[in-house]
Amino acid sequence: MYLHLGSESVVRTDEIIGIFDLENSTIAKSTKNYLAKAQKMGWVVNVTDDIPKSFVICQAGEHHPPRVYITQISSQTLKKRCSFIDDISNV
Repeated sequence: MYLHLGSESVVRTDEIIGIFDLENSTIAKSTKNYLAKAQKMGWVVNVTDDIPKSFVICQAGEHHPPRVYITQISSQTLKKRCSFIDDISNV
């Protein structure tokens, strides 16, 4: 299944490693360091021109670099969308 991240960006749900609230998670130094490294390595995909609210880390395979999607959609909304997808697949 797929998760819509905003604009014209979608990711496969089985590639999602984590969905994070940008404001709360960037308090930690380790998260700031990870995001800085991801930016430097070219792994960051900004899918919004609005104020970003969350980021989603995805891994397409063990031989591919991770992708960090910055989105204006809240982490709670993205998580609900993932739950909705799981609920549909159980029907």
